[in-house]
Amino acid sequence: MDIETIPGVGEKTAAALSELDDPERALRDGDVAALGRAPGISDGRAARIARAAIRREHGDPGGFAATPRAQEIYRDALDLVGDHAVTRYAERRLETFYPSPSRSRVEEAREFAARAMEREPDDEIRGALAGVEPLEAPPSVRVRDRCLATTDAETYARAQEALPEVSVEIVDDARGLADLARGYATVVALDDAFTGVEVEGDVRVEPDALEDPATVVPERTLAFFAHNRDRLRAAVEVHRVADLDPPCDLDELADALARIDDDGNVADDDRLRQLQTAVDDLDAAVSTAESVANDRLREAIEERDVTIEGADLLSLVEQGAGVDSLLQRELADEYAEAVDDARDHLVDALGLDDYADIARRAFPDQPTFPVERDEEVVSRLREELTTARDRRATRLKREVATDLADARADAEALAEAALELDVELAIARFAREYDATLPEIGGEGIAIEGGRSPLLDVAYEEVDPVDYEVEGVALLTGVNSGGKTSVLDLVALTVTLAHMGLPVPADSARVEHVEELHYHAKTQGTLDAGAFESTLREFGSLVDDIRSGDGGDVVVLVDELESITEPGASAKIMAGILEAFDATDATAVFVTHLAREIQDAARTELAVDGIEAEGLVDGELKVDRSPVKDVLARSTPELIVEKLADERDGFYVELLEKFE
Repeated sequence: MDIETIPGVGEKTAAALSELDDPERALRDGDVAALGRAPGISDGRAARIARAAIRREHGDPGGFAATPRAQEIYRDALDLVGDHAVTRYAERRLETFYPSPSRSRVEEAREFAARAMEREPDDEIRGALAGVEPLEAPPSVRVRDRCLATTDAETYARAQEALPEVSVEIVDDARGLADLARGYATVVALDDAFTGVEVEGDVRVEPDALEDPATVVPERTLAFFAHNRDRLRAAVEVHRVADLDPPCDLDELADALARIDDDGNVADDDRLRQLQTAVDDLDAAVSTAESVANDRLREAIEERDVTIEGADLLSLVEQGAGVDSLLQRELADEYAEAVDDARDHLVDALGLDDYADIARRAFPDQPTFPVERDEEVVSRLREELTTARDRRATRLKREVATDLADARADAEALAEAALELDVELAIARFAREYDATLPEIGGEGIAIEGGRSPLLDVAYEEVDPVDYEVEGVALLTGVNSGGKTSVLDLVALTVTLAHMGLPVPADSARVEHVEELHYHAKTQGTLDAGAFESTLREFGSLVDDIRSGDGGDVVVLVDELESITEPGASAKIMAGILEAFDATDATAVFVTHLAREIQDAARTELAVDGIEAEGLVDGELKVDRSPVKDVLARSTPELIVEKLADERDGFYVELLEKFE
């Protein structure tokens, strides 16, 4: 697939999509999650690209929802289904379902919906889905405790490109390696020539390191899993509670995720934890040890009476001796005990027996007051602890990264399967909430049994079911507030959902396959001359397209077109439009209060369907919401006059005769 041939995809977007592992599959399957991983592609943009790719695949020119009101119905349909999604991904993925004139696309979507409707959604799955999101690329990683070394400029360039996370250095010989080893916890030599060279420090010769990045920079692998750890854990839980067939061993993945923290560090190793704590607490531990020694020594001095003969004092002064010499002469044992206390405290604080010897050397035997650390020893201890920590961390990271190195594709598939499940369950929940069923596609016209519109501002269970069938052209009549517009909305929603490949809110339905839906909502007030002319041109163009064959099969729904101008002229105009539609294969329903006038003005017989009001009960209309074929429904004024005529004779009886 040539990505740039997709409508709306330019050179820059195509380049971003090309960075995906398999962009063609993602485009073909409408995989919004995968498309959203391309650089600079938001999830909303990914949905639009996926929709455009699907249209291109099925030769779909678009434009099914041909009027603003038809487009509103499509958005309403999307909202009705999307409201049942848990994840934002599912909401975006559902946007790849759209009303299509392409038979192959409708059938493809119907197959997906049929599978989805077999799903059994429950609260446990819904709860697990709440934590699932598309996996993301982690922030860039920079590793400072190791470097790569080579003598070759070409290898140097390849290493910089392959492993940008670490420093790459050019060295001339083993001495250069030794210099690097003093500055890094680990040095990886890329040249065979260094095999067998002995250098102090952690220097490894790995000529194939560039082919296996996880062994050199395990942080790259771990960063991905750490960044997406919560998402993956949620996806694992979804697979478990929904009993999905996973692409990998769920327990092994969960165990590996448990070994790393949010920063990509190994989190389950006691020795590493001890080393890290020792490094973090070293300065505090040394300071506390100093205080322990000084407190004890100060206490010993305060408790001792030291007497120095004048000759001895003079001798000490002449020799340039100070307090240290006095301590060595008079308080040697007490000083030794105080220093031992300091050493014991430091060793205990570090909790690392194998570093006890060097820790003890942090406090010298030579008496001083106050007792002071040997900064050189402490610095060396810090360096050894830090190096040991970094080396162990790297080794452990390599072990975990090795386990996860080949799991990224499976992890992505795991998350995507969970997200796709949410798409299916959204359709299943929609179908259950509205008792929806997949309609039959084909035949002529539209037939709905037990349809209830979820677009009404009442609880769905309170909506009266409607049966309605129309083939060809029909006038739809009825009393005010009898439900004529609701029937139009139900027909429009049914046609739209059917061409999206989704179930419709009805006990059963059959929908003719058409290429466009034209739905003209009721105009608020009489149009001015310019708007009136524009409306006539719109209908004229539509009629011309249908007659010429350019427009294909269409459904036309019009709500009280007579409001565009004066009633007398409206009836004639509507009669002409309906005559033109009647001479084609179009399916059209016109809601009107001018049915008699339109029939009188028409040169052909027009079908009339009526939503019958059974009468007035306590001032309220009692209505059968299902249109009745070949019935010109009575108006509200006629019903009121009829009621008055039943109650008394005379004027009201004469007035009622005017309606006959």
